[in-house]
Amino acid sequence: MTQTADYILKDIEAVALNDTVEKIQNLFEFITYSHLPVVEKDVFYGTIAKDDIEFLNDSDKNIRDLKNLLHPIYAIENMNWFEVLQLFTINNSNLIPVLSLDKKYMGYYELDDFLNVFKYTPFLHENGVIITISKDVNDYSMGEISQIVESNNATLFGVFISKIENETAYITLKLSMHDINNTLLSFRRYGYQVITEAYEDKFIENLKERSEYLTKFLNI
Repeated sequence: MTQTADYILKDIEAVALNDTVEKIQNLFEFITYSHLPVVEKDVFYGTIAKDDIEFLNDSDKNIRDLKNLLHPIYAIENMNWFEVLQLFTINNSNLIPVLSLDKKYMGYYELDDFLNVFKYTPFLHENGVIITISKDVNDYSMGEISQIVESNNATLFGVFISKIENETAYITLKLSMHDINNTLLSFRRYGYQVITEAYEDKFIENLKERSEYLTKFLNI
């Protein structure tokens, strides 16, 4: 299993509270990061975003005077790689500061490193079937989803919550190649709605065929 702590970087020096706006603006011109950590004596104060400071006119002001611009974006050292990847996505950032369990600044993660980890996971690397299912956010269970997949002689390569909307959780799965129709039927029996474009769902097709047959029969 990938140890996320192995990817902690310290190449870029953290911003200090006494650093001026002008100094940080100049720094952003020479790096490709969207955010920078603000740290004073290993105490993490937040991150400053390039978009928030790029066009500020108060060049002589320091970060201590602009704490309202700091964002509480960080990862804890024992987070798994997928949790960290979610932080990058949620915060639209390519740099995430890393704190120890006692909230001391340790360094930062870079997005590209975690994308490379994700690229070689079974979710992307193995051949299989991708489906999306949905259920009330309080009713779905990862244990139940795994049990449904395994009961249909399939392997679950990966699963993540792709969206939560109107109290409904949308869950995307990567499964091994198998008779997917029985798996879809099983999810429906457990109250999940199947939403998929990655694989043809024979259940709907069969319903349409039966409906057309019944209509023809009644018209005889």
